[in-house]
Amino acid sequence: MDTTTTKEEVILVSEQDEMLGTMEKYEAHRRGVLHRAFSVFLFDTAGRVLLQQRAATKYHSASLWTNTCCSHPRPGEKLVLAAQRRLHEEMGLSAELEHRFTFTYEANVGNGLIEHELDHVFFGRATATPAPDPEEVQHWRYIEVNELNAELEAHPERFTAWLHICWPLVCDQLLKKRA
Repeated sequence: MDTTTTKEEVILVSEQDEMLGTMEKYEAHRRGVLHRAFSVFLFDTAGRVLLQQRAATKYHSASLWTNTCCSHPRPGEKLVLAAQRRLHEEMGLSAELEHRFTFTYEANVGNGLIEHELDHVFFGRATATPAPDPEEVQHWRYIEVNELNAELEAHPERFTAWLHICWPLVCDQLLKKRA
């Protein structure tokens, strides 16, 4: 379960992604300290993106829809391996992942918490049916890119703050890939 008693550490970084130290995850979110993170976007063969609805027990952004998987690498853990580990832990999936871009954002995520992340974004291909951990994910679905754009505009409250920020950058990458 993802609670405030979890003593997981995040990697504090500079704007250039240089490691500055570590901090307990909840404390980093309470203080809004810049830390390293990753986001995974899996697509099926039809080009639809796999979304997850975060579990109701999450200490922030509970029950909101977001990208396939997102989390933080552990100290000393390679980013791509951390992303593959969490993809398996959260969604029960394995995939080859390609690092596509990095961005920094800061967003209030409720409950007095702030996400301030240097986020490394990975793309991959979904080839199996998700089998998510119910403590992490309540639901999942595939959605067409244009349908997600419309839902983000019509019902922004249903989605995580970071998906709103990251999705336009993902769409730019998808357009570059087609060009």
